[in-house]
Amino acid sequence: MKSTLTNVKDNLVSITMTIPASEAANAYNNAVVRIAQHINIDGFRKGKAPKTVVERHVGVDRIQQEALEILLPKYLGQAIYDNKLDTITQPAITSYKFETGKDVEVTFEVETRPEVTLGSYKGLDVKVEIPSTEDGAFDKALDAFLTQHSSMELVLDRPSCETDTVVFDFEGKCNGELIQGGSAKGYALDLAHSNFIPGFAEQLVGHNINEEFDINVTFPEEYHDEKLKGQPAVFSIKMKEIKKRVLPELTDEFVQKSSKFQTVDELKADIQSYIDSQRESIKKVNAENSVFKSVIESSSVEIPQGMIDREVQSLKADYRQRLSYQGIDWDNFVKSQGSEEEFNATLVEDAKNRIKNTLIIDKISREIDVKVEQADFQSKISQMSGAYGVNPQDLLKQFGQNPDFLSTISQQIVNDKVREYLVSNNNIEYVEVKSDKQTVEA
Repeated sequence: MKSTLTNVKDNLVSITMTIPASEAANAYNNAVVRIAQHINIDGFRKGKAPKTVVERHVGVDRIQQEALEILLPKYLGQAIYDNKLDTITQPAITSYKFETGKDVEVTFEVETRPEVTLGSYKGLDVKVEIPSTEDGAFDKALDAFLTQHSSMELVLDRPSCETDTVVFDFEGKCNGELIQGGSAKGYALDLAHSNFIPGFAEQLVGHNINEEFDINVTFPEEYHDEKLKGQPAVFSIKMKEIKKRVLPELTDEFVQKSSKFQTVDELKADIQSYIDSQRESIKKVNAENSVFKSVIESSSVEIPQGMIDREVQSLKADYRQRLSYQGIDWDNFVKSQGSEEEFNATLVEDAKNRIKNTLIIDKISREIDVKVEQADFQSKISQMSGAYGVNPQDLLKQFGQNPDFLSTISQQIVNDKVREYLVSNNNIEYVEVKSDKQTVEA
């Protein structure tokens, strides 16, 4: 087989290959047999009609197309191999010449992987910011555990305070008219964690059971209801109940009843271990992201428009699927992003970053010869089964029904190995910072 390569544009190439006439003839005859087995021709049993009859019945073009389906898997792969192409799309046939007794000429186009110019990715000096240990982190974690096992008790001898949960009736009016959905009976609200209009929960503090009173609030300018944006409102309140949270006494007996541990010391040791592991996890993620960011900034790649367009469509499909699960209308979501043009511009930038990241990881993985072993798959499946609460064997069965999942897992393993390599082969200085932000974005 002969093949000729032509650069079309960017990373798009065209290959014209010649398939020997003898191979084409064999494929043509096999195609006749395959077609004859699936059609009914008067006077002949299925599969027994002569070639000339089959040709008259379905047409030579149909048989040639069937013959090409037999030939192409082998010859397309051979042409790509011979021309040493690193392809990123499936070959697309643009034309062919198929004449009896002659060599078959097929032309197809395929996109190749853009060339990446890597900067330095070893021996770099990288400063990695990590949040300093939060003051009172241990006490907060212990309090959270106790709160999880706490009880609520009625308060009868004092007014409500900011840490209580109150039960009340309310009716809201704006400009003298009842607010749609702005009334309720026996509504319970945790005053310390309210998601009501700003100022609402604060005005429920300091009132007694059975007390009736009004509170005045102003709806935020960004409120979802156009009629209420920035408008003042009055809510009539009747306090029904006041409840306080009572934490259990921290004893060995309590620990045994509420956890897998036997003593208070064991529980405390586990909480501290969890805090330490979370901190190490943050260090790891921030280190990987910081080093990878340095590598990206020193590397370059020309991304063809076709790749960007496909990635944008993929991002849009992901968005649509996730929004549909949440019951959010696509058009309303796009409007919430400013404008369709602004949203599309954001998607284009996201697409470019994702493509560049993927290409650079792939380039490094080839240079350092990353291998994906069976043990890697088993480890990744084990992690995923634990996260999803699914039996590993059941997860494997699900993945086996969709080859794309296995490809995705393989890519994740490669990504993990490249990131681990980058952290291990660069000089990292950890710098503690006071910040609420726990990780550096990739």
